[in-house]
Amino acid sequence: MEKITLTGVQETMLQTVFARAQESTKNDGKIVDRKAEEIISRLDYDFTLAQGDKTMSSGVIARTIVLDRLVVNYLKKNPTAVVINLACGLDTRCYRLGCYGRWYNLDLPDVMALRKKLLSEDGVISQISGSAMDESWTDSIVAGGKPMVVIIEGLTMYLSEPDVKKIFSIIAAHFPKSTVFVETMSPFFVKNIKEKSIEGSHAKFTWGVKNGKALAAMLPDFEFAEEHSLVEGMEIIAPIYKVIGKIPAVRNLSNKIIVLEGRQAEQK
Repeated sequence: MEKITLTGVQETMLQTVFARAQESTKNDGKIVDRKAEEIISRLDYDFTLAQGDKTMSSGVIARTIVLDRLVVNYLKKNPTAVVINLACGLDTRCYRLGCYGRWYNLDLPDVMALRKKLLSEDGVISQISGSAMDESWTDSIVAGGKPMVVIIEGLTMYLSEPDVKKIFSIIAAHFPKSTVFVETMSPFFVKNIKEKSIEGSHAKFTWGVKNGKALAAMLPDFEFAEEHSLVEGMEIIAPIYKVIGKIPAVRNLSNKIIVLEGRQAEQK
């Protein structure tokens, strides 16, 4: 068993992997994540808050459903693609999804130290220790001219606007033709929504953006392609969302997965 000493934003990754593991064990679970189940069985950590936080767990499963679908569709068209998973935490998408060329998982050193104990990743799946805001991480990426997709999940809501811009400027400078899937939170949720398990980790939501077009307007090197409300995932979890999800306010206030394309990609 691995004793957990992480705190703050880094600790939130434990809540998300727990949510996926719990969903995976249900007879009617909406995702199957055996790696998450395996990870949870090896952690010495009190998951009481996460177990009672239905808002957090539903959101995690909804975004997993939506983002998995988007990544799968991208990889069907680009099966040799290089995938970069920024602030990966204990994400296990690289095990749930196949058909990619290389997969890089990146997070801060203390997070990656734990990940390395739990998941032995080398070769096709690689680990990088570092900050998404320090461009030195790009030195570890072997692109080989292949299509590139960057995943940014569960991160931007803990950052500031300059931090978000910095991350995208690094991606643009080194991988100008990349596609980015980024999860964002609405400013309303940042100010008004609290999740018990997140507060228990002493993390705090700090930044949000209205929609994908507003995000693209901040990023001169990227074009808005499309966006998907996490309501699309909630419709699978709870059918009532097929009705209430049609209400514009519900869809607009929900977290989104925004798809951006590097402007140079259009010149291909």
